[in-house]
Amino acid sequence: MAGRTPLILDVDTGIDDALALLYACASPDADLLAVTCVAGNVDAPQVATNTRAVLELAGRADVPVLLGAERPLVKALGTTPETHGPFGIGNAELPTPSRELEPGHAADRIVALARSRPGEMTLVTLGPLTNLALAVEREPSLPRLLRGYVLMGGAYRAPGNTTPTTEWNLHVDPDAAKAVFAAWAAACAASPELPRPLAMGLDVTERARFMPVHLGQLALRAGAAARDSPILRFIGDALRFYFEFHERYDGFHGAFIHDPFVVAAALDRSLVMTQPVFVDVEAGPGLAHGMTVADWRGITGKPTNLDVAVEADAETFLARLVERVGDLAARRAVVAG
Repeated sequence: MAGRTPLILDVDTGIDDALALLYACASPDADLLAVTCVAGNVDAPQVATNTRAVLELAGRADVPVLLGAERPLVKALGTTPETHGPFGIGNAELPTPSRELEPGHAADRIVALARSRPGEMTLVTLGPLTNLALAVEREPSLPRLLRGYVLMGGAYRAPGNTTPTTEWNLHVDPDAAKAVFAAWAAACAASPELPRPLAMGLDVTERARFMPVHLGQLALRAGAAARDSPILRFIGDALRFYFEFHERYDGFHGAFIHDPFVVAAALDRSLVMTQPVFVDVEAGPGLAHGMTVADWRGITGKPTNLDVAVEADAETFLARLVERVGDLAARRAVVAG
């Protein structure tokens, strides 16, 4: 269809990354060209297995999947089995993927795709920024080669979800985030017309609460196919674990589904309202380790380097997710049948 957005997704496939992959595969306005994998929610090889399995579940085994960084730039890797389960997909089980990983490193594929179609590609990072930091190191002009960059990461005017001040993705590899934000700061200073990255932090992603009622809406949307839908079975099993985690730690029986909200906004910027701001990341030790330091008052005098989402239409996003993923579940159930 006309107007499709060429996408590269960089993921650390846990439960909400899996939903983001399904959303991208279900979206007629997305042209998913590659998925790159980084260590984060689980170790990188497991991320790659989960990613390929989810893509095959969605009928997109054709999408190349590449392994990237298996550890952060500086610090030791920490994963989060208490949030996403020991294998990253909660209580769900998926068949072993049939397609092998693509050869090469994720960072090199990001650079190659951006070079091959300058000004066309939109990159979306849903995990730690390690692969992107490596890509920018290999190709410093990457910010000018991409059409756009959208990230799930940070807590700008909100408390953290990993420490009192930090969000998970940036906590895993603050050195990578610091390098990426600095690269875009330099590029935006040199070329003021350059689009700034869209940053969606906990300020807005935690407004997207997926509740049990939404599972029912997905089944209704899928119709008669819901009973035999592998996609709906996967979502239900994965989210059961996620619901229990949020009930235990956040006090509600549902889940924040950060990552698909970010993919939705990458495809349709009308879902968010943003404010340009200069942002740096604290990579040193202490209580602020991994904190996104946003200069809302312009005290530093530094040029803005991010468009931080300050408002977001979670209701429209959730309705769109139900519609798109429900339709995909119905189509795939027919194929499976």
